[in-house]
Amino acid sequence: MAKKVRFLKDSQVEFSKLFSELCRMKSSWEAWTDFVAMSATAIANAFDREGPTHDEREKKYISTIKRYSKAEQEIFPKLFAVMVEALEHEPDQDFLGEMFMGLNMGDHWKGQFFTPYNVCRMMSEITIAGLEEHIEKKGWVGIHDPCCGAGALMIAARNTMVREKRGPREALYVAQDIDRTAALMCYIQLSLLGCAGYVVVGDSLLHPLAGPGGNPLLISPTPEQEIWLMPALYDEVWCARIQYERVKLALESLGVMKSPREPEQETPVPENDPPEVPPIKEIAQPESPPLIEGDGGQLTLF
Repeated sequence: MAKKVRFLKDSQVEFSKLFSELCRMKSSWEAWTDFVAMSATAIANAFDREGPTHDEREKKYISTIKRYSKAEQEIFPKLFAVMVEALEHEPDQDFLGEMFMGLNMGDHWKGQFFTPYNVCRMMSEITIAGLEEHIEKKGWVGIHDPCCGAGALMIAARNTMVREKRGPREALYVAQDIDRTAALMCYIQLSLLGCAGYVVVGDSLLHPLAGPGGNPLLISPTPEQEIWLMPALYDEVWCARIQYERVKLALESLGVMKSPREPEQETPVPENDPPEVPPIKEIAQPESPPLIEGDGGQLTLF
């Protein structure tokens, strides 16, 4: 028999009660994966409003919600609202990860479990201690987790950045996980916390994150990867940085511009309306791209 967990926070109790109503006709695992997938789609498609990726996700959303009764359909936005409020009032937590474990979802997930948030906070504070050097070079720092799970380590890194008085324009959060549900849990939470970056669904060992020149702003997924852009990546500053890197790569490929060896300078912020984020599949993958990697453990800076 699965161990029954007693939730201590009001938001967790309310979420648990609502979620149990979905499990009368569906298994808890099916209801959970559907909630996560539809929540991620609702966030992503609010910004990515056209194109094949949008249409495919929207079609999947509609087919999923139709499998529930009208009364059950009304539960999903309530669950979403509880989650949003919980993260807004207490961002220093891994809400979905804790709910996942508290609802005994780990039993369906090959017995795996997520790292406790307090451990993640300690790891992030140790790693982020070296962020000043990165920010001085290019105006921002990249934070990478190749096995993100529900995102506890990335959430802890975000909160450490906040305590260091660093805003969303000073950090690019890039996460990856082989399990789609886990990766989308990470995507949802980082998006709601205002982080700029993206989450990759894919095996980080067989298909690690790599882009032209190893540049994380040149988002170029392989066929085995699925990319989810966080809403804050559509900010005008990040749009300008992406455009700048794409133009620079194009000029370098034509031999017009040589890759600079000196540290990069901060990209100027446009005064007019921000450009749209360029399509993420326009740049071809190089034959042997360098990987995003760093010294130390799972959480790395680049």
